[in-house]
Amino acid sequence: MNRLIEAGLMFGNMVHVTSPVWVARYNRALKRLTGRETTLSDFYIDISGFSPEVADDLDDPLYLNPQGVNRMFILLTPDQKRAPLLDAKFSMTRMILRAFIEENEAQLFALTTADAVAGEMLNSVFSAHHPRELLGIHQIEIEADTPSDTLAQAGALSSKIDAFLSSDDSWRDDVLISEMIGLAKQTGDVVRNPVQLTGLVQKVSHFWTAHFGGAFFFRTKAGPVVVAQKPELFDNMDAQIIGMDDHDALASFLFSANLVEPLLDRKSHKGAEIIQRKMDMILAHTAGAQGDADIPQDTRSLRRLARVHAGALPDVWHGLWSLHRWAMGRGEWPKITADHPAYFYSLRARPGVSADVVNRLLAAKTLLEFRQLFICHKEAFYDEYARWPDAVKDFAVRLLATEYQSDKAAVRDDLYGAWDAPEAPAPTLEQRVAAVGPWGAVRR
Repeated sequence: MNRLIEAGLMFGNMVHVTSPVWVARYNRALKRLTGRETTLSDFYIDISGFSPEVADDLDDPLYLNPQGVNRMFILLTPDQKRAPLLDAKFSMTRMILRAFIEENEAQLFALTTADAVAGEMLNSVFSAHHPRELLGIHQIEIEADTPSDTLAQAGALSSKIDAFLSSDDSWRDDVLISEMIGLAKQTGDVVRNPVQLTGLVQKVSHFWTAHFGGAFFFRTKAGPVVVAQKPELFDNMDAQIIGMDDHDALASFLFSANLVEPLLDRKSHKGAEIIQRKMDMILAHTAGAQGDADIPQDTRSLRRLARVHAGALPDVWHGLWSLHRWAMGRGEWPKITADHPAYFYSLRARPGVSADVVNRLLAAKTLLEFRQLFICHKEAFYDEYARWPDAVKDFAVRLLATEYQSDKAAVRDDLYGAWDAPEAPAPTLEQRVAAVGPWGAVRR
């Protein structure tokens, strides 16, 4: 994994905690959440405040995520929003936590100048002993405060101020005035500088979970649907269960629910370029398996390499090649059904609220296309990467570093953003003549 770490593709943007002040704040928050403290004075934290080093120190990999269900968090700085989320158990966790930080950035900046912010993401269930319990997840509620209860005290002070202003005799109430002064010493002026967090409730409709071998939960008009890696574990559930290997049922569901669209529903250069790069990555896997020690990055060199390993190229590569030929106008439309290895490689999620989860599902179905796997399903990417030959690892790291890390937003928009209207073919000579006549447009 050293290649990934050195290229910033693993543990990138982690926040380094070295200051004694930060360590003390972290320990106060950790004590409040778990009743424990770390003896470390130097460690890295992710967006939620989780630290692999602290996990080792406490001998508890789930010290901020008990039972892997309700994620707790410790914020030392709003800059944590750029950090990854390690060991994610649910796909929506990082997205919701980042949105919460961005929506409250000014308030969190003010709070973290004096203390940490500790909290929990509550998702309506407290354990996951059976998959049916996960069907109860409909929303995420965020509870957050400093270890010294700054927000709770600010709320109490605001209530006392309201009580004071609502009565003409409040100036005689020495107890109320004393309480207000005591709270104000802790919170500051909440009238001029109110401290209040927003975005504390987020609805959840579609999500992935690492529990029970990995599964995707969808809520549709017809009822809940679960796409599971191990469908045999999902018995006695009030939901439609689809196995990841049940290609026909999975394809039928994705299209009937309008969740996916073909990359090549028309002759498109953008779609053809994406298909070509998928072929390049599959070819890299093939070359690595054949013992090649150095795999080139550019498509032209890879095309020459394809001729060398033509007999070893898998059916998925040949299926994508036939689609690419059609897209470039050099072949007939190929018949590729759901059972063909290239089928799910030829799809992408329709842009919308469910796109991230659907693209994660498609990434799990297209493991040889490691760019999408890295972007959409890092947990699966790291598992697959560990089993690759060194040449494939080198190829993947170079490609991701040069083609993705350099401009993540542009790559994501190209792959998953809304595309323009279908490209209209250039009119033929006969069509132009029919439109304006054999002598050109008539001048008036």
